[in-house]
Amino acid sequence: MKILLIFIVFTICLKTTAQETQWQGSSVNFENGKLKVSSNHRFLEFENGKPFFYLGDTAWELFHRLDKMETEKYLENRRQKGFTVIQAVALAELDGLNVPNKEGEKPLIGNDPAKPNEKYFKHLDWVIKKAEEKGLFIGLLPTWGDKVDKQWGVGPIIFNKENAFKYGQWIGMRYKDSPNIIWINGGDRQGGGSNLEVWNALAQGIKSIDENHLMTFHPMGGNSSSKWFQNQDWLDFNMIQTGHSERSYAAYIKLLIPDYQLTPTKPTFDGEPRYENHPVNWQPEIMGWFDDADVRQAAYWNLFSGGFGHTYGCNDIWQMNSPERQSIGFARHTWYDDLNLPGAADMIHVRRLMESRPMTERIPFQELVGNKYMTETDYIVATKGKNYAFVYIPTGWGVSINLDKLDWKESVSYWYNPRTGESNKLKELKNAGYQQFDTPTHGRGNDWILVIDDKNAGFSAPGYIQK
Repeated sequence: MKILLIFIVFTICLKTTAQETQWQGSSVNFENGKLKVSSNHRFLEFENGKPFFYLGDTAWELFHRLDKMETEKYLENRRQKGFTVIQAVALAELDGLNVPNKEGEKPLIGNDPAKPNEKYFKHLDWVIKKAEEKGLFIGLLPTWGDKVDKQWGVGPIIFNKENAFKYGQWIGMRYKDSPNIIWINGGDRQGGGSNLEVWNALAQGIKSIDENHLMTFHPMGGNSSSKWFQNQDWLDFNMIQTGHSERSYAAYIKLLIPDYQLTPTKPTFDGEPRYENHPVNWQPEIMGWFDDADVRQAAYWNLFSGGFGHTYGCNDIWQMNSPERQSIGFARHTWYDDLNLPGAADMIHVRRLMESRPMTERIPFQELVGNKYMTETDYIVATKGKNYAFVYIPTGWGVSINLDKLDWKESVSYWYNPRTGESNKLKELKNAGYQQFDTPTHGRGNDWILVIDDKNAGFSAPGYIQK
């Protein structure tokens, strides 16, 4: 009996320790200070020098469509999955000016940006504070783009250069002392033409009051913020939107790699990739739906090609779809039924891999890959950091590695499973010539990451589950 009790206590302790390790690793410590751009202008880090991994989720309608209980449910789920940033919009996309939030409040009195409704913004205050308590940043969009440039949105257009600056000052003052804000200007729109002066005015209004927080711009699909704002002082890092149209590496060739090569050097990443459970190119009958394999491909293609962080998205969650709401974009589930989709669960494995090695010296390193032929849907991508290299193999192809390209003499290698977070040690090897690595499984959905470490670096196995 005594032995049984000891075993039970030991088992409980092991489970508790494992849970605490997971949860602590999933929260941001705001005592590290403000976020800033790293000295090499490629990554984000805290004031004390601790690297920050931006792992976002698109919850555009969070403030508009969820009540406090629902918000807590959503934020806690994302905290436990390792997310660090929640991207949400103050003046929401889905008729956010005219349809009240769950507390019956609209954001502006008479749709006038000079007359914000205090009761509405008190709810934003609560959400932002709750996110802070859970160790989460809010990537805060002051408005969705249809309030500047209606196009396919509901609108109405309410902003011009003058009132955008004043609204920016007002919202900047309101949140300048919140430790967990990252400003995201824009909102799925182009920044050029007549929009340019409005977005610049909004950004300058915020920055004139709030110098505590970083800022980027959320562009429309197939674009980068760099297209219009690369040389603006308020743009601290670039955001691309690869969007929801294709299942290939082409968007990263078009957007991310050119961003990475720009001067002045600024961090860049994919802030809106293909969404899980979204129809490919909005044609479900012809092209099907993006799934967890697509989600993982977007994440690792982005990160290994030069992205400093990554944003996940789900078609049913960004709009907080529910039975009482009109769904758009072929959404077919509720937000709460899709909280635990496999692609969302896989994001913690992304974060754990990236944080298992030094992050802020990592560079794209495609010269490591010796394969002479790769299609854009099977594209193998490599990155190298200080004393390590990662190679992403999206569909289980074999990969030829040019070990002469590594700047250390002996390596230890692992297979990292991005679906489970498990790592399996392969072998130790001399860094000479080409070496062929064949993945354990093959075909779409059988993606793998080859990890090659300097044998003398003293790294632990990647991830958190070793076999």
